[in-house]
Amino acid sequence: MEWQADWGLRGRMLVTMVLLGVLYVVAIAVLWELFTSVLIIVVFFGIFTFAQVFYSDKLALKSMGAREVDASEYPQLHRMTERLCQQADLPKPKIAVADSNVPNAFATGHSKDSSAVCVTTGLMNTLNDEELEGVIAHELAHIKNRDVMVMTIASFLSTIAFLMVRYGMFFGGRGRGGRGGAGILVAILVSLVIWVISFILIRALSRYREFAADRGGALITGNPAALASALRSIDDTMERTPETDMREQAEMNAFFIIPIKKGFIGKIARTHPQTEKRIEKLQELERELHT
Repeated sequence: MEWQADWGLRGRMLVTMVLLGVLYVVAIAVLWELFTSVLIIVVFFGIFTFAQVFYSDKLALKSMGAREVDASEYPQLHRMTERLCQQADLPKPKIAVADSNVPNAFATGHSKDSSAVCVTTGLMNTLNDEELEGVIAHELAHIKNRDVMVMTIASFLSTIAFLMVRYGMFFGGRGRGGRGGAGILVAILVSLVIWVISFILIRALSRYREFAADRGGALITGNPAALASALRSIDDTMERTPETDMREQAEMNAFFIIPIKKGFIGKIARTHPQTEKRIEKLQELERELHT
């Protein structure tokens, strides 16, 4: 079967971007209430936008303690990725490895040419070659679908709203027109609403994009069963991973192939569909490929 564009995913990404655009306008209005300075607002958004466009991949890797590796360190990983990129008609991304017992992987970057795929040492120790190939193909499907960029933008807005809520009180004395504390309180409450809405948008889009990447990755390899087996192995291993290791990686939950489900964070921040549902869809695709 040939690669086909997922119009359901594209439609959801379009709706998400439109809603995020509205939230951006509201965020600017809140910043105006907090700072009453066009220069501060321009500088604030300018710095964050610059960091998002040019350093989002580096910041994501750094947050995971991952480092970029070359072919001399992990030759098999590089060969596997290069072969899959040829099959997916994608430029080869940067390859990074995170020294973590948590078996996981994610893709990052604002474009196909600036993307990176990161795997953990725990993932490479858990999966066989076919399963690892299926996981990498899944991450390449995210890059091909361009949903990594949308998720990065959504996460960026969520971060801004969170910062406005957290630090807004420090600028309480700078409200406009003598409104003082009351105006700042309203601005902080609006920021909180923006954060909640962006939080929901990220999770709603994230769940669907995982199904799309599962299908895309399975079509790249032509082996849905290998990815289904990988998901089952990762899920089982995650259940046995210590809580401390889980908490260290919780902030990247939306980008992982399997999310962190333990504890309070895992319950309120569920970004992925149930693994059983994903495996069922991969099994359906396996039957479809055979017929």
